[in-house]
Amino acid sequence: MSTLQVGDKAPAFSTQAVGGTYRVATPVKLSDLLGQAVVLYFYPKDDTPGCTTQACGIRDEWQSIKITGAHLFGVSIDSEKSHEKFIAKFDLPFPLLSDTDKSIVVAYGVWVEKSMYGKKY
Repeated sequence: MSTLQVGDKAPAFSTQAVGGTYRVATPVKLSDLLGQAVVLYFYPKDDTPGCTTQACGIRDEWQSIKITGAHLFGVSIDSEKSHEKFIAKFDLPFPLLSDTDKSIVVAYGVWVEKSMYGKKY
């Protein structure tokens, strides 16, 4: 796993998006957005305190983000079903990408396995 640097080509990905303009699970490929501004924000888990604060902060600034024309996606290793519940619970207006096989988080160098009280996550 290497760290991306400014100017590096973003690693390609293909996964499912839910929420925002993707009302139901919809395939999304980075290559389909070529030449457009794309913002990915990575977070560890749906509906946890820190991740909820982050998502709600983005939600609260959504209109100012939306007018830039950038495509913004939240990315975590949670399932589409988990994302749907998270979106509904906090009224998130932007799409979330499901990376259950960890291919995106590994490619972007943001995956770190944690452990606490003998539990790995």
